[in-house]
Amino acid sequence: MTTSHKKGVNPLQALATVRQSPWLDFIRRSFVEDGSLTRLVEDGDVRGVTSNPAIFQKAMGEGTEYDTQIKSVLAHDIISPGALYEKLAVKDIQTAAHILAPLYKSTKARDGFVSLEVSPYLARDEKGTAHEAVRLWNDVSEPNLMIKIPATPESIPAIRQTIAAGINVNVTLIFALSAYKAVVEAWVSGLEELHKKGGDLSRVASVASFFVSRIDGKIDAEIDRRVKAGDKEAEALKALRGKVAIANARIAYVYWQDFVKTDRWKKLEAAGAQPQRLLWASTGTKDKAYSDVLYVDSLIGPDTVNTIPPATMDAFRDHGTVSETLTQDIEGSRHILAEAERLGLNLDGVTATLVDEGVTSFEQAFDLLLGSVAAKQKTLLADKLTDLKTSLPAELGESVKKGLADWQAKGTIRKLWAKDASVWTSGPESKWLKWLDIVDNRLSHLSELESFQAEVKARGFKQVLLLGMGGSSLGPEVLAETFGKHEGYGHLYVLDSTDPQQVATYAGKIDPAETLFIVASKSGSTLEPNIMLAYFYDLARKSLGDKTSAHFVAITDPGSKLEAHAKKAGFWKIFAGEPEIGGRYSILSNFGLVPAAASGIPLKAFLNDALHGVRASDASAPPAENPGVTLGTILGVAATQYGRDKLTIIASPAIASFGAWMEQLVAESTGKHGKGIIPVDGETLAGPARYGKDRLFVYLRLASAHSHEQDEAIKTLIDAGQPVLTITLHNKRQIAQEFFRWELATAVAGAFLGIDPFDQPDVEASKIETRKLTDAYNKTGSLPAEKPFAEHGPFAFFADAANAGALKGSDARSILKAHFDRVKAGDYVGLLAYIERDAATLEWIQHNRLKIRDAKTVATAAEFGPRFLHSTGQAYKGGPDSGVFLQITADDSHDLPVPGENYTFGVVKAAQARGDFDVLAERGRRALRVHIRGSLKDGLALLAQELHAAV
Repeated sequence: MTTSHKKGVNPLQALATVRQSPWLDFIRRSFVEDGSLTRLVEDGDVRGVTSNPAIFQKAMGEGTEYDTQIKSVLAHDIISPGALYEKLAVKDIQTAAHILAPLYKSTKARDGFVSLEVSPYLARDEKGTAHEAVRLWNDVSEPNLMIKIPATPESIPAIRQTIAAGINVNVTLIFALSAYKAVVEAWVSGLEELHKKGGDLSRVASVASFFVSRIDGKIDAEIDRRVKAGDKEAEALKALRGKVAIANARIAYVYWQDFVKTDRWKKLEAAGAQPQRLLWASTGTKDKAYSDVLYVDSLIGPDTVNTIPPATMDAFRDHGTVSETLTQDIEGSRHILAEAERLGLNLDGVTATLVDEGVTSFEQAFDLLLGSVAAKQKTLLADKLTDLKTSLPAELGESVKKGLADWQAKGTIRKLWAKDASVWTSGPESKWLKWLDIVDNRLSHLSELESFQAEVKARGFKQVLLLGMGGSSLGPEVLAETFGKHEGYGHLYVLDSTDPQQVATYAGKIDPAETLFIVASKSGSTLEPNIMLAYFYDLARKSLGDKTSAHFVAITDPGSKLEAHAKKAGFWKIFAGEPEIGGRYSILSNFGLVPAAASGIPLKAFLNDALHGVRASDASAPPAENPGVTLGTILGVAATQYGRDKLTIIASPAIASFGAWMEQLVAESTGKHGKGIIPVDGETLAGPARYGKDRLFVYLRLASAHSHEQDEAIKTLIDAGQPVLTITLHNKRQIAQEFFRWELATAVAGAFLGIDPFDQPDVEASKIETRKLTDAYNKTGSLPAEKPFAEHGPFAFFADAANAGALKGSDARSILKAHFDRVKAGDYVGLLAYIERDAATLEWIQHNRLKIRDAKTVATAAEFGPRFLHSTGQAYKGGPDSGVFLQITADDSHDLPVPGENYTFGVVKAAQARGDFDVLAERGRRALRVHIRGSLKDGLALLAQELHAAV
């Protein structure tokens, strides 16, 4: 804008003769730093400054003038887009305040103000607005700051509270006389409260921003519509064009003149109070048919302010006319308003609409502003953040954009962070959202974890064995397999099985005298961790005697049975879980951080990486720039609108274990009530012909150790039109970011599915069936008898009546063929093996899943029981009825006792398999169980042969 004027009288400066103050509705970094604002203030053209989100969006969203400060902030702080914006805005506001300070002092706190708006997202939130007003006031810490608060019905009480706190207030978005009266009452009440407390009224200033031109924009559009339609009152309507807004403003000024004559005001004035001046806002001319200074020339009067946009200020300086117009022809203004009412122009309705539109407009501008800041932040952080690249078919891409736009319009991400259950089903979801805050929480308690880590190192443990299931084990397993052994710390092993062979294998890997045992169980009553604890405590006692408990650590929720047991037994440490975090969301809590500490992972660096993920997906990051919301929207839209509900996880070998954790998170969170996303982990990539239209691929790519073969296979899928999400990690530690991104994304996907992503109703069903069987064993010494519907060689086939009836066959091959012939397009096949999970069985199950995939062109899941019961088992039972399951059990080559119980590990595993199958059958799933008698190796080889022939 121009900072000089023609010789002669400058209309802007001449406004002082009628006691009106011109304020500039504009601010940006270069403008306040290059002397432009200083010149305008020193020349007398500008006596105050206002800002709003739209102004900051233009300033911060363009160019590089803020980059230096952004880089400086990001070098020291891990910060959200919203917090970064505030730091930038506060600096601009403080600089402007310093420039205006001499004017503020010379006018005795009448002029020289700069305004900063509370978050537009709080426009309907009284408490939030009042709290933010105080926070911003303290952050800027300049006496000539005004806090802008909108005149919504919800914020009126906040205006009173803020004034009563001794804070200057610019009340914005006033359109109607009724709203203005409410604002005056809030202002006066606030002053009275402050006076009662002994506050200094002379230091509290306020303006009431009365919006003008937008009213004419609405009214004139309705006039034009009716005139065009041939309204019989066309001439009367045309006579009001461009006049209603000014008339409305003048009547508001009359109300102000009357009010300052009242005894109520006189008492406050005598106590030193300043009057709340009317400020004319929205004074730029929108209609080119009118003078470009119409809303300045027509509203000049004593004790008022006009906040003027740059172009209008230049125009007024050039050809504005200064005379006291505000008090002219008041009766004419009353007549205009009466005519507007007579003609049904509905000024009250228009002003109410304008408030709503103003709130929405500022929210949208704030979205754009924060989106610009988030994008800039991502660019400057570069490799410190993981990247998401989407390759989506056009139609899916457009639907995702609509989904993101809907989340933005409804402010859903802010509701999610506010722990509002209406994001999902309005059920108990709000009780399960502490994972949103856990990284900040753990950083604040970092010294406790680091102290434990130092103690572990000092004690010289050579192994760390974690005993747990599901969310308590899968996250630590990722840490163990991704980061490996750290110098000076023991190797972290994770056992999550009741298979006696697997338990024995792990017992053989450790020396109990050199091992730290970590027992992880949220509830403290989960069967598997409890019997593993019993076994390994007994094993350790043989070596350690009365020192056994000093080798045991528990992680469990406060008040659990495990906590009580650990206290009684004298465990070395007991770490508390967070009761309001479900197991699958617990990796960044003590359930992940205690084993991380014990294995030597640098905790601060790990948590700081996680914090990058948290801040990037913060409530202030608009959906399209929010990594978690973007990912979750893609998952949700792809599954619900396009049937792409088979989330196929591909990962660089060095971070491949991340897929098993993702698998549990997504399956257990979304697979219920017949809905869900079925994660497919570890399925080796093939050509496009092997995949149907139900796939959504996610490629977790570790840039520093990526596979060229995987890169090429992914490119081939993209070229073939398959939807692919490529998430690039620049180092292994960035899995911490991805932990949080996927947690948030899964919660978002749950909202699109219309389910509660934090419960697991069908997991308990399997536990109940298992409990029935183990109870029966304890009473009778054997599991209830079961009869196969067919026996062929080493194989015994089991199924419920419905499934058995569909699986007639004269041999194993024909039964398997009948089973897999039931697979149709859009289905998936689950191989559920209750056998030891080792290199040989992993190779076997992978080989056979790929054979089925290639033969049937369907997704495949390769799972080991009972570990998957606490993971994907929820989706298999409660999710969509698109699974075809082959459960594989076998005779145990040897068994292990469970100390203190009649049953053995083998009995528990058998009970779990049978309980799992019973629930699958009860849910009407297409399921077949094959039991291998005798040699497992020989039986698996023969089963593979028969299966290959069958498909």
